[in-house]
Amino acid sequence: MRAMSMLPPVRPRFLYGVALWLLSLAVASAQGQPASAALAAQAPISAPGWTHAYAAFGQPKYPPGFTHFDYVNPDAPKGGTINLRNPDRRSSFDKFNPFTVKGNSPTGLGIFMFEALTVLGSDELQTMYGLLAEAIAVAPDKSSISFRLNPKARFSNGDAVTAEDVKYSFESMSGKYAAPGLRAALAGVERIVVLDERTVRFELRERTNDTLFTVGGLAVFSRKWALGPDGQPKRFDEIVSEYPLTSGPYTIGKADSGRRLEFRRNPDYWARDLGVRRGMFNWDRVVYRYYSDQAVAREAFKAGEFDIYKEYSGRAWVRQHKGVKWDDGRIKKDLFETSVGQGLQAYLLNLRRPLFQDIRVREALDYSYDFDTINRLGLYKRAESQFNNSEFAAQGLPSPGELKLLEPFRAELPPEVFGPAYRAPTTGRDPKRLRQNLLKARELLAQAGWKLAPDGKLRNAKGEAFEFEYLSPGEPGRMTDWQANLEKLGIHMRERNVDFALYRRRLEEYDFDMIAIAGGDFTLPDATGLLSTFGSKAADEKGDNNFRGVKSRAADHLIKLISEAKTLDELRDAARALDRVIMWSHWQVPDLYASDQKASYWDKFGMPERRPRYFTIDTASGFPAWPLETWWIKDPAKR
Repeated sequence: MRAMSMLPPVRPRFLYGVALWLLSLAVASAQGQPASAALAAQAPISAPGWTHAYAAFGQPKYPPGFTHFDYVNPDAPKGGTINLRNPDRRSSFDKFNPFTVKGNSPTGLGIFMFEALTVLGSDELQTMYGLLAEAIAVAPDKSSISFRLNPKARFSNGDAVTAEDVKYSFESMSGKYAAPGLRAALAGVERIVVLDERTVRFELRERTNDTLFTVGGLAVFSRKWALGPDGQPKRFDEIVSEYPLTSGPYTIGKADSGRRLEFRRNPDYWARDLGVRRGMFNWDRVVYRYYSDQAVAREAFKAGEFDIYKEYSGRAWVRQHKGVKWDDGRIKKDLFETSVGQGLQAYLLNLRRPLFQDIRVREALDYSYDFDTINRLGLYKRAESQFNNSEFAAQGLPSPGELKLLEPFRAELPPEVFGPAYRAPTTGRDPKRLRQNLLKARELLAQAGWKLAPDGKLRNAKGEAFEFEYLSPGEPGRMTDWQANLEKLGIHMRERNVDFALYRRRLEEYDFDMIAIAGGDFTLPDATGLLSTFGSKAADEKGDNNFRGVKSRAADHLIKLISEAKTLDELRDAARALDRVIMWSHWQVPDLYASDQKASYWDKFGMPERRPRYFTIDTASGFPAWPLETWWIKDPAKR
């Protein structure tokens, strides 16, 4: 019996660190553009066209000059050390540049070092507030977005953050030496123009909300990062071992052999009194230790080697997050409920393989997966949407707005798309219902030309056996229940477990039959991410996110409409229509999601009274890692 688990999101390597955060920020309000560079430099935030914040829909919650976010303690004490572990599958690091392809950068860079032009508020649907940029202006037709930098903004070496640094950062991350996915994310920008020392304008090729918020989330670093012997910047992919020169609250204090990394708080951090930063980043030191094995990491946590453990395994949550230290209160255990939308965690079928090109075969695999038995502890919910835990998941019959969007593609879509929303097969842990589901699977396979041969194997007209491989970087033995059900149908599924480096290379080459992937978190559907995951163009671009190999005119069109939506109603209709296409096409076997994040932590922390709506525990995946950014040590003198 495999352990039920929430998988850490797996994405191409460019999405690690701050680049992952880059693709998640959003802003979509159109404002006027000043007529000249001089006006841009002199205009106050309240001048026409300039503002401190943009809401995707509606108005920003926090006014100009606000003192702090409601989910922080503005008077939180500073000091002490927080000890952490690697929160994802990277078991070591060998570079400090998270924007290039080769190698692994350490976790934490995007949280503690790199800063963007803007940050998202975490207790409202989607609003961007200026950080490095004190003011923002968007052209009425969304043809450009301008930023005026805060005159106080400084890199850790004391240099002012300038428009030329913004330009250098953009050109580095959109240039040929950056990771392909990162270049694709920034491809909507036509050019960047420096208007004066503190003002920069991005002229946009793609006049969409996604392009606006991608630019708003642009990470900025100094032109002096890794200067060569001639005083000129190195080629971007040659910046490897040099510590980043950034504007964030921490610098790297010490790195040991790719297995331990220490951040130290910059006492001169320029933004410590800004409303978007007050009460945040309260540790003097942040220490990451890297563990290659989850079981070892859990024991290390119990021994006090690190302070917070986010649990992905349901079985481990029930059976291992308990004991004397929990009973006497030294360790606390909590379900952190969030309003974060949950992308689709599923077993993705590689449609490039002839075996999976028939929709009846893919649907049969769905019927063979007994989620109810695997989820016997009841800790998770069945994923039935690309947009779980949100209002963008399809519901009931299509609305008139959805039907209008779907109708032009009726001939090429499964008829179920035009009926009730997808609901996964269930068994209720009833053997009779499981048998019914397996009989339905056998019927679908027979329709697709697969018959049970005398040797007990399912074979097609060519005599080929139905066999495929599940590729995983995790521990073996997790698929035994599903394998047993498939064997009843005459199907053999091999489970191959490899180290993460090989796993990632095979994903980049699309060299697999089936993999398990956790979709990204979101507040609003992210058209850029959806295009990378389901866009036809991405299916042929190795190193992208279209692991399924989907090529669908309907999906391409609906993703385009999501990016162009001007109202919540338009966005909702397009997203729900896309959801129906994704789920009823059976490009995957859906697994699970959770509206909470499960974590244990040592009882040494103070935390704000109010929690945000949108946050994560220990990674920068488009939302703030609320504990890492806002908690504090209750008694810094002891740490």
